Amino acid sequence: MRTLVVLPTYEEALNIDEALRRVRAAAPTVDILVMDDNSPDGTAAIARATGAEIGQIDVIVRDRKDGLGNAYRHGFRVGLERGYEVLMQMDADLSHDANDIPRLLSQVDRGADLAIGSRYIPGGSVPHWAWYRRALSRYGNRYACFALGMTIHDATAGFRAYQADALKAIDVFSTRAKGYGFQIETAYRVSRQQSAIDEVPIIFTDRIRGASKMSASVMVEEMLLVTWWGVRDRLVPRVSRASWPFGGRAGGSSGRAGRG
Repeated sequence: MRTLVVLPTYEEALNIDEALRRVRAAAPTVDILVMDDNSPDGTAAIARATGAEIGQIDVIVRDRKDGLGNAYRHGFRVGLERGYEVLMQMDADLSHDANDIPRLLSQVDRGADLAIGSRYIPGGSVPHWAWYRRALSRYGNRYACFALGMTIHDATAGFRAYQADALKAIDVFSTRAKGYGFQIETAYRVSRQQSAIDEVPIIFTDRIRGASKMSASVMVEEMLLVTWWGVRDRLVPRVSRASWPFGGRAGGSSGRAGRG
């Protein structure tokens, strides 16, 4: 299947060349789209130079830093317009192991609408995080999945492969989250479609170069959005939701969520 890997970047000059080469080595046939938020450190120029050398890499520079969710929506729009059958997303900071790309694509090829690289199923791990950061992430995920009625284990994971038709079915361009809440919002919509979600265990390696983009405001956005969606879709009477996007279907879990 024609696959596009979308890599959002902001000030990843220290990592982008290696990240692109790792993807190309692990998955020679995929195309790569770098969505750069006008990084002042020259990330886009490095990506273009690497692309000129190893091929199958496109670089789009947006006007300004405008959030992870917006970067993915832009990249997915480009991918769908160009006719790709599978859209992948992953970080450019080397946290995600490019060697796991074939494993995620294999699950999509076997019928998954969404394959998630999961840290929180057997075989997955986050080896270098402090205990409090691991606890915050794990329990944040548990809260999100409980509030939204999902059975997946890693709703905030950023290493994923979607069937193009699944993104169309959930109307991905009507999603609203600007930050990391985009991961939860898209997983929630896919689960509500009763689509097949598979989780593949991964080892998440924390970045060793550059600064993390995670902040307290991002985490607050995630929790507020999750709480709102949960209240809206589980407590508000169905009749008042009839005209909402996806409002006629209560939050539910997919048939294969959590399968490793």
